[in-house]
Amino acid sequence: MKFRNESAAALVRSAAILTLATALFTSSSSVLGNTVTPVSVQPKLETPSNFDDDAGGNADADDPAIWVHPFSPSKSLVVSTLKEAGLAVYNLKGVQLQSIAAPPAPTPDDSPGRFNNIDVLYGFVLNNQKVDLAVVSDRGSDKLRIYSINPQAASSGQPPLTDVTAANVPFIFSSSQTQVNEQATAYGIAVYQEPKSGRSFAYVSQRNRTAIALVELLQTDRGQITYRKLKQLNLPSQFKLPNGTTWIPCEDPGELPQVEGMVVDRDLGMLYAGQEDVGIWKIKLPLGSTRPILLDRVREFGVPYTYDPVEEECKIDFSNDPGYGGKHLSADVEGLTIYYADDDEGYLLASSQGDNTFAVYEREDNNRFVGSFAIVDTTTVDGVQESDGAAVINVPLDSEFPLGLFVTQDGENIPEVLDDAGEVRANTNFKFIPWQSIANTFPKPLQIEPDDWNPRDDDD
Repeated sequence: MKFRNESAAALVRSAAILTLATALFTSSSSVLGNTVTPVSVQPKLETPSNFDDDAGGNADADDPAIWVHPFSPSKSLVVSTLKEAGLAVYNLKGVQLQSIAAPPAPTPDDSPGRFNNIDVLYGFVLNNQKVDLAVVSDRGSDKLRIYSINPQAASSGQPPLTDVTAANVPFIFSSSQTQVNEQATAYGIAVYQEPKSGRSFAYVSQRNRTAIALVELLQTDRGQITYRKLKQLNLPSQFKLPNGTTWIPCEDPGELPQVEGMVVDRDLGMLYAGQEDVGIWKIKLPLGSTRPILLDRVREFGVPYTYDPVEEECKIDFSNDPGYGGKHLSADVEGLTIYYADDDEGYLLASSQGDNTFAVYEREDNNRFVGSFAIVDTTTVDGVQESDGAAVINVPLDSEFPLGLFVTQDGENIPEVLDDAGEVRANTNFKFIPWQSIANTFPKPLQIEPDDWNPRDDDD
């Protein structure tokens, strides 16, 4: 679905569904305020182009995750989803090392696998050994796919990922293959390991719905990994405004405002969820223990609109904006990621897809808004537009990224490439940016703390 405001056209994506008994209009006031001009950041390098057509294997870059090598940081990896084309594994130079196909459809009449989002889990105990996992939401099959990451293979240039998913893993949201084919299925994902119990979980959102499921990862008797769904939280799909009216986000018929981008603050026990056409929710863990807080809203929040069924787009009427939206995010809210620093400091970063920027919030307290940045063209690498997923790490990796790395999807990679009919091919990829290139661009530089946190800190 497309969104357009009557004063400035903007293409944005679709959404999902959910139900909280009463719509929440609470927010963290510290993130509200005047619009801030984004600073400009230059990318360092990029991955090869992916083309979403038959000739390109229907490869559509979506979401990256950064895996830190346990003893050779320069051999760290970026593992990324390509939707129908499965997974791509890159080294720190952006060179593709491995490609993994999404599962085929069970029958010709069913939906094939479609890898949507990905996250990395460190130190899962499998066959009495600690292994790192890449956990993927398969929107096509409504399941999770789980891959072990082999450090020795990564060091030697061999394919580092191996599928360890049990053959009979269950659907996440569907009760039958017929429901799976309707594609209200597993969408966003964030993983988390409880420090005390060592239990490992995935938080999985549902496409075209507002649900977030809590799923526990478990080893099978055959030494593979399965999971079980424990509970589900439903976010609001409509909101009562201060003027007494009720606002419902504009969606395609039959759809509700979905969540995609999610991240767990593993030190603070907090789940952040980006409800694409609403804003960013802050959810204290365990899931359902407290009421979620809407810490920032998209600019379109509460703004009247009309839906054009022919063009399948929402026309947002900002000329009649009642002023209840936020100042820092334009729908869709997409990739969420956390830059960790010592003493619970650091930042929550969010992709503001509607205006091609990234918003930065403090991790602490009420998540004070810090500022925004845009990734712009250089002479060798183009900038970022309509970004879906993003990932950041503070750890020193190699000479290119000695103070940490930020990776994000680029939804409009250039230069343009034409197909045989002369049409522009849908072209996406991933951009790599040194963290200091982001941090030092702000008038008051962001923290650069490469030695104060490591994703393996709890993996002793």
